Amino acid sequence: MIEESKSGFEKISSVAALYPQEKQLKTAKKVKSLTIGLPLEMGVQENRISLKPESVEVLVQNGHQVNIEASAGNSANYADTEYSEVGGRIVYDRKIVYACDVILKVEPPTIEEISLISSGATLISALQPGRQSIEFLKALQDKKIIGLAYEFIEDKVGGLPIVRSMSEIAGSSVMLIAAELLSKTNNGLGVILGGVTGVAPTKVVIIGAGTVAEYATRAALGLGVDLQVFDNRVYKLRRLKHAVGWQVHTSTFDHPLLGKALESADVLIGAMRAENGVNDMVISEEMITKMKPNSLIIDVSIDQGGCIETSHLTTLDSPTFIKYDVVHYCVPNIASRVPRTASIAISNILTPILIQMGESGGIEEMILRNQWFMKGVYTYKGSISNQAIAKKYNLNFKDLRLLMAARF
Repeated sequence: MIEESKSGFEKISSVAALYPQEKQLKTAKKVKSLTIGLPLEMGVQENRISLKPESVEVLVQNGHQVNIEASAGNSANYADTEYSEVGGRIVYDRKIVYACDVILKVEPPTIEEISLISSGATLISALQPGRQSIEFLKALQDKKIIGLAYEFIEDKVGGLPIVRSMSEIAGSSVMLIAAELLSKTNNGLGVILGGVTGVAPTKVVIIGAGTVAEYATRAALGLGVDLQVFDNRVYKLRRLKHAVGWQVHTSTFDHPLLGKALESADVLIGAMRAENGVNDMVISEEMITKMKPNSLIIDVSIDQGGCIETSHLTTLDSPTFIKYDVVHYCVPNIASRVPRTASIAISNILTPILIQMGESGGIEEMILRNQWFMKGVYTYKGSISNQAIAKKYNLNFKDLRLLMAARF
């Protein structure tokens, strides 16, 4: 038999098959070592710190350097030695702390503190949008700081982990505060929060049906309080009743019904969360004038502007004021009353984020790879990246999703 001659292409392919073939290999992740700064909180009523010693130990073991300003953890009952013994570096010059790649604060920085932060660094802290000024935002823009707010940081399922955690603490604490302020030793009504046999229970009205309201409701029901919860979103009211497992008296903002409830209330708790950077003034000044003398208002939402017209900011040192014979408690950071618990909660949330940030190759990669994390950013390299904040202060807005889309 005569062998048929092969075509040129067949010869080339048979020879080429003998050569080593190209194959794409996996490349190792580009891990970035971060320098993390924990400054001493200068606010007179801020006692929390963003990382507990155990979290510092984990971060150091993952190749990061953590600089802690001396005495930064004292108010939360964490000694400097607890940080140094696990690899943290105790620093006495705050300029060194603010020169780090990532600054972790609880309270928003002052203009002076912003001036110490390195250009292009990352700041993770509370924003408290109801209290901020345009000068604060412009100072961050001028330093091209990447700012992430506790109030905006989301998790992968769309929740707000730090907000929820602090709200749980505030909700659990608010009834303890109410019990203190109702006592005669604090010039209150002189009634017990709850009820006893043969005596009508204390009447409490809660405005809002979010996390604060849920945990306040749990505490109130345990004490036997006569409770009413108001919110204009029926699904929130339904969710609250399901969460507490109790048939709580709930209603939307029916003004005649709300007004009647306030007239007989011993305690009014404002727990409305701001949406799109704006909080609604649900309770008018006129309604407050009709409340019982020596009754009590606790406006938990005051750090976002409040939801009660007569409210204004107070401090832990001077927490109350009286208007229309009604006692007002308007401290913006109730969680700071229990700083160790609050610090542990914040630290447990931030530590995995910082580790992932390093594994991603840095803050910018972390932001642009994860849309859930991107939502926490409100300033990015000189631009405002939160639309509600930009609109509120009439500043230019940059949508970071466009930057992410441009990468692919």
